[in-house]
Amino acid sequence: MLESLNDVYNLHDLKTLAEAQLERGALEYYSSGAMDGHTLSESTAVFSRLKLRPRVLCDVSSVDTRTTLLGLDLSSPLCAAPTAFHRMAHNEGERATARAIRQFGTLMTLSTLSNTDMEEVGLEAQGRWWFQLYVFRDRELTRSLVARAEQAGARALVLTVDTPRLGRREINVRNLFRLPPHLSIKNAGMQGWMPPASQGGDGLAEFVAAQMDASLSWKDLEWLRSITHLPIVLKGILTAEDAKLTLEHGANAIWVSTHGGRQVDTAVSTLEALPEIVEAVNGQLEVYLDGGIRRGSDVLKVLALGARAVFLGRPVLWGLACGGEAGVSKMLNMLQYELELTMALCGKNSLEGLKPDLIFRG
Repeated sequence: MLESLNDVYNLHDLKTLAEAQLERGALEYYSSGAMDGHTLSESTAVFSRLKLRPRVLCDVSSVDTRTTLLGLDLSSPLCAAPTAFHRMAHNEGERATARAIRQFGTLMTLSTLSNTDMEEVGLEAQGRWWFQLYVFRDRELTRSLVARAEQAGARALVLTVDTPRLGRREINVRNLFRLPPHLSIKNAGMQGWMPPASQGGDGLAEFVAAQMDASLSWKDLEWLRSITHLPIVLKGILTAEDAKLTLEHGANAIWVSTHGGRQVDTAVSTLEALPEIVEAVNGQLEVYLDGGIRRGSDVLKVLALGARAVFLGRPVLWGLACGGEAGVSKMLNMLQYELELTMALCGKNSLEGLKPDLIFRG
């Protein structure tokens, strides 16, 4: 029986322990996927079907996982994705995440829908953070978020492009998900948002429908570029066609994502989408990926197929639920150990050696 972080040896253990710690509403929110959950389940299952081709008699006495993202030096390609409402998992929330990320020497992305002001997170992260941006119908609110992120030390904006509406997460609809009344959406100044009880349904879906700009299109990238000097990363790209449009419209990087399987059910998994996107940009943009990563071997496969880094969503929340900063650190260190071990067993001593020839294509 798992009783503490001392009993945890992998991310599966961490998830089990977190499920026992989280309150029902938080657990359902964090774990939910869209509709029947096909994309959610496939995001993890797809990794086991992709096989490796290990090489032998290579000098792997030292394994180096250092890399850079948009010019920032990282100790590892393991980064934290933007997930909302960290304080539902632990009272220190995003601040605890930021401390763990800083100590590990990597990077976090702070959600627009965080429970902690970006200024507080910026102080903890000390330059090791990006800001994930939703575009609100109120463009002045959006402009103020961008200005605050710049002032607080964010190194890039991550524009989420897959959420003109919120995917239908039926467990949240059925159980009337609401943000607990002691928490709020700090960065947008939304205190205790709660749709009237008579409406029922998913409170977050109602919030997105009321506040987010569903008219957002490619032409709006020019507007966003005009109000910031920060690099712009597009998060939610799943096709070569949109990867090419990302290039044409001057974004700085592509983030392959299905929003944790929470938007379009039966959408292609990120691992399946990655090769065509890497081919489409042909080295002209950095490419990142999130979704379904549970083992170091999963990370290796993503990097071998051309991504520069992976971003972890739910595993960060599990770590928070199990021990705050210590839990997030435990998660990162377990996955780092597995990545270095798998690299060594495949005959690779640096990330530069991870190429598509590591993947079996029988």
